[in-house]
Amino acid sequence: MKFATISLEEKILVGIVDENGIVPLNDAEEKRTGRRPYAEDLVTCMEQEDFLNNVRSLIHWIEEQNDQANFYIPMEKVKFLAPIPRPRKNIFCVGKNYVEHAIEMGSKEDIPKHVMVFTKAPTTVIGHLNDVLEHKEVTEQLDYEGELAVVIGKRGKGIEKEKALDYIFGYTILNDITARDLQKKHKQFFIGKSLDTSAPMGPWIVSSDSITDPNSLNITTTVNGEVRQQSNTTHFIFPIEEVISVLSKGMTLEPGDIIATGTPAGVGKGFNPPRFLKAGDTIEISVEGIGTLINKVARDK
Repeated sequence: MKFATISLEEKILVGIVDENGIVPLNDAEEKRTGRRPYAEDLVTCMEQEDFLNNVRSLIHWIEEQNDQANFYIPMEKVKFLAPIPRPRKNIFCVGKNYVEHAIEMGSKEDIPKHVMVFTKAPTTVIGHLNDVLEHKEVTEQLDYEGELAVVIGKRGKGIEKEKALDYIFGYTILNDITARDLQKKHKQFFIGKSLDTSAPMGPWIVSSDSITDPNSLNITTTVNGEVRQQSNTTHFIFPIEEVISVLSKGMTLEPGDIIATGTPAGVGKGFNPPRFLKAGDTIEISVEGIGTLINKVARDK
């Protein structure tokens, strides 16, 4: 299942996406039972008892109806927000989780021996087809980082690696936009990673039961149609189970927590000379089994 948060005629709706379009959950459930039981934010939905099974039942019922088309909204009629438009916490981000990326950002000495984590502010998040601001007033080195992101679905602390995947609600795509010069200037990651619009995410969250092995997914990033990053999550230094286990040691993970799992080699800073983003550039990130996240860089408003 693909869960999306959309805007339609100034209403925020949570829906299911398939090849026919988008089914707003509450609109469909109202046709079935006369009730509107779902929250219109996805994190609250995750916290509702038996949410996934209830949605599966609803989808099965729709498939049995003769007028299925009446349940769908065409994708071109809606605006995609990030699946979680305003995370409750900072986004957890794993740094240097691919060997070749660690090397392109420094040398073999920079390959981490332990999970390296930084965060991005909740105000960074935007959705599919929304604009990334150029931020010319603060940076001249805006860079892209295509990543698989994990969305936690249930509360957990001290999670064992063997059970870690059971805590995942689903998977999405995140572009960890970074101001490299701010990173260098401040000698830490947070400011350079937390400019407004610097976490495009989406277009949707694919439920965990739809992905057989998240540690074996192709990932590709293009800029203006040119392939810049191409890898597979089999090349993680720290697989998803280990990342979740490490984060949860002494810290509680909760529904809606987002973990960006790291980016492959091929970022703009890794080229000689560097190839940073500029207004008008279009970044497309595709992850196997999920889809493609598309955003354009725009001049500051």
